Amino acid sequence: MSAVPEEVLKYVGVAHDDDTQETAEWLEALEGVLSAAGPDRAHYLIEKQIEFARVHGEHLPFSANTPYINTIPVSLQAKIPGDQDIEYKIRSYTRWNALAMVLRAGKDTNVGGHIASFASAATLYDVGFNHFWHAPSDKHGGDLVFVQGHSSPGVYARAFLLGRLSENQLVNFRQEVGGEGLSSYPHPWLMPDFWQFPTVSMGLGPIMAIYQARFMKYLEHRGVIQRQNRKVWAFLGDGETDEPESLGAIGMAGRERLDNLVFVINCNLQRLDGPVRGNGKIIQELESEFRGAGWNVIKVVWGSRWDALFTRDKTGALMRRMMEVVDGEYQTYKSESGAYVREHFFNTPELKALVADWSDDDVWNLNRGGHDPHKIYAAYHEASQSKNQPTVILAKTIKGYGMGESGQAMNITHQQKKLPVEQLKKFRDQFRLPISDEAIEEVPFLKFEDGSKELAYMRDRRMELGGYLPTRRQKAASLPAPDLAVFEPVLKGTGAGREISTTMAFVRILNILLKDKALGKRIVPIVPDESRTFGMEGLFRQIGIWNQDGQKYIPEDSDQLMFYKESETGQVLQEGINEAGAMCDWIAAATSYSTHGEQMIPFYIFYSMFGFQRIGDLAWAAGDMRSRGFLLGGTAGRTTLNGEGLQHEDGHSHLWSGAIPNCISYDPTFGYELAVVVQDGLRRMVQEQEDVYYYLTVMNENYEHPAIPEGREQDIIKGMYAFRQGAADNKAPRVQLLGSGTIFNEVIAAATLLKDDWGVEADLWGCPSFTELARDGQAVARRNMLHPEQPAEESHVGKLLKGARGPVIAATDYVRGFAEQIRAFVPNRYVVLGTDGFGRSDTRENLRHFFEVDRRWVAVAALNALADDGVLPKSRVAEAIAKYELDPSKPNPMTV
Repeated sequence: MSAVPEEVLKYVGVAHDDDTQETAEWLEALEGVLSAAGPDRAHYLIEKQIEFARVHGEHLPFSANTPYINTIPVSLQAKIPGDQDIEYKIRSYTRWNALAMVLRAGKDTNVGGHIASFASAATLYDVGFNHFWHAPSDKHGGDLVFVQGHSSPGVYARAFLLGRLSENQLVNFRQEVGGEGLSSYPHPWLMPDFWQFPTVSMGLGPIMAIYQARFMKYLEHRGVIQRQNRKVWAFLGDGETDEPESLGAIGMAGRERLDNLVFVINCNLQRLDGPVRGNGKIIQELESEFRGAGWNVIKVVWGSRWDALFTRDKTGALMRRMMEVVDGEYQTYKSESGAYVREHFFNTPELKALVADWSDDDVWNLNRGGHDPHKIYAAYHEASQSKNQPTVILAKTIKGYGMGESGQAMNITHQQKKLPVEQLKKFRDQFRLPISDEAIEEVPFLKFEDGSKELAYMRDRRMELGGYLPTRRQKAASLPAPDLAVFEPVLKGTGAGREISTTMAFVRILNILLKDKALGKRIVPIVPDESRTFGMEGLFRQIGIWNQDGQKYIPEDSDQLMFYKESETGQVLQEGINEAGAMCDWIAAATSYSTHGEQMIPFYIFYSMFGFQRIGDLAWAAGDMRSRGFLLGGTAGRTTLNGEGLQHEDGHSHLWSGAIPNCISYDPTFGYELAVVVQDGLRRMVQEQEDVYYYLTVMNENYEHPAIPEGREQDIIKGMYAFRQGAADNKAPRVQLLGSGTIFNEVIAAATLLKDDWGVEADLWGCPSFTELARDGQAVARRNMLHPEQPAEESHVGKLLKGARGPVIAATDYVRGFAEQIRAFVPNRYVVLGTDGFGRSDTRENLRHFFEVDRRWVAVAALNALADDGVLPKSRVAEAIAKYELDPSKPNPMTV
């Protein structure tokens, strides 16, 4: 034992060591390897020992944690370039202006804002803006940066210093209605040339960033964009990682080796109400999760002022103490004082000796890694060089850094909107800001004068990186939409006796587009492991499933015509049972015109019940991001997917989609309606470049599809068209029957019952979009109200039904609220049938009777409406109920 070096002996003799001599010899051997060959060789030998033990039957568990210190040792730190005195001043001005925005907004309004989040993250952003993040230019495609939503004031503050935003805009932070303000958080819809991604809905930024990085690889492999060293940087808070979306796809990122992806997690140890893991260590927890998922993990825990103490510590006591202290304590330390830290952290004679010659101020100034530009630069530099792995940087910071006793590291800090004058003076002094005592109460904005070295430095750094960030492209090169005639095979119908579903009509349309010379390679089919459900397995062989590794196996069905084919240049994105991931794929493709300057046309088809209902937050974000593409709710309708039951049967997705202002929704019945809508959507989105996207419901029920009635194209697009008129008999009772989706077939059949059984004529109206009809009607009503002295305009519904005789009855496979949207614009009595209530399994016939939307119920509703209008006696309705064997005591489907 005596020959063992002293620096090795300190690790010997811990509890449960049965043979300290042997332990010392092993450690001495390891120390020799470290000294002679370095850590890589030592790591290799340790891994080989573990492998040997496992081969011989010892299944040793894996530990994904490293000590609670910085991953990058001082000796390997990349040196930060540039003038650090100027960068400190820029950072200090940015901090102040971010704080001033929130305080000034709170003086005169109740719009609020957040100070503490950016206060903790300012250095993390500053180093990126100064040294790493490329703007789009002719030399670089540009990096994608997902800014943490609550840090938006800091990004605005920096843009103000650069002259990109005016003082008036900062004064109007969160006051957007007048057109001169700044949005509360990153919102591309409201600031279309500035923000790229909406991120403040917690968890959406991280998962969208992962799929943006993956889609970048997809575009590179398919030759749409050049392979460059572009990165996707995603900023999030440690508390945000509790959201399932934040960590839910990190395994995919590791598996796919997304070395173009960097997560920066601001570990200020606090959620909105208090500590993230008061009794634990969030950095250690996250290290384990990310390392286990295959990520390169870089911990930036301690700042440079700790380096001297680590050098002094010869026994490892400091490292052990750092592991002992839980996050709740670390938070408390930074809300107290240097004396408090000395007493409670340096709590043993050995630890006290380390700081015996330090003042309390020296102890208090021991900084955290997330506030040290030298440590952050080293981490960013390593992340930028990472190969074959995504990288996560875990940066330890203080929430409310600089806010002192009014907010620093306090549980209430997230809600802080105000600071007392005395605290503002302390903030000013800490960051050496040129504000007098007389002026400070007004919280003035600070700016560098034109010609100053600071402003020149900021601009030079950004020009070297290609230009200003954040910035957003609003257009890409337009693409020609195909003529409607291209879809002739669908427009002409199926022919007598041949039945298909609207899903199969969609697949035909998709195949036509894949062969289009201008658009074919830009089509992105996306499915969540349901290709065969939707009849899309033919695409496997035709265009392949994208996999950057190709196909390393012979598929089981290789001898079949439609075998399972993966390819490096494949076109289909298949996400497995993962609606959130597939939606993020779709968003990445739907925003490619902006992020990559290349238009792509995504078609994402999914179980409609698991679409908007499951990923509604992402669908809303897609609207905010000005996405362009097609979402297809497959197996749609409450009674159409008849065997799957309550949790699969969709009767309300159109209410979700209709709530998104730039989502255009249709529920087509026939292939020609689908073709007309898709062609017009392509015209609007890829040719005219409107920032809209489409939701189309398609069904799995087979029936005959007629040819398109002549001249109906524009009415189909508007949402309602004349399908078939009843006989021109002015004496016969008459009704107007409306429908969409598969239930329109029941409406058509009801017209026959009414004529044959009761002598009632019916005009039939296809309504592929009650949502678009409602929007049109609301817009017309608003226009008329605001122009009372001008001739009134008519809604599309009003124009078509003008002069129409008889009550109007609408039936769909959705809840009544869907068709009820147009009630205000229907000039006659209006009756709506729908599928309110929970779905259930049965035959389609039984389900439609249960929900009271089949042809018999439509006919009875029409007769009852005629009776209410005084055209028929009520006895006729009773006769119909008896004839069609409808039970008046039948339970209400809404309540059973």
